Amino acid sequence: MTSPQLTHITEPEGVAPGTGYTHVVVGSGRLAVISGQVAYDENGKLVGRGDPEAQTRQVFENLRRCLAAVGATFDHVVKFTHFVTDFEHIGIVRTVRDEHVNTHRPPASSAVQVVRLFDPELIVEIEALVLLPDDAERVR
Repeated sequence: MTSPQLTHITEPEGVAPGTGYTHVVVGSGRLAVISGQVAYDENGKLVGRGDPEAQTRQVFENLRRCLAAVGATFDHVVKFTHFVTDFEHIGIVRTVRDEHVNTHRPPASSAVQVVRLFDPELIVEIEALVLLPDDAERVR
């Protein structure tokens, strides 16, 4: 699959520069939406009970697998939404995210602290918007 043709606008006029994210990503192609991924392994077992780094690593592994299912990579992600139960963990989440994305042209991003996720043992959930090139092979 070819990489998407994307334009990243990191500093729109009159908007404070972002740190670690792009304010606007423009491209064309087909949209894929990945539901929020959590720290469950392929058997539905929680990975990293009480450990924000271990949970985030599992979340990104799940995201990688979802991307692969549509023939995409992290280069195709145009936006992440991060949900964390404690904003003290956002630095860890960003560090792990940066191992997977182009930090010179990062996707757009939002981060939200929530009271809890659907399982009280979960610390982080991340969803993604993905832009697939028009010439990409159609997925089931």
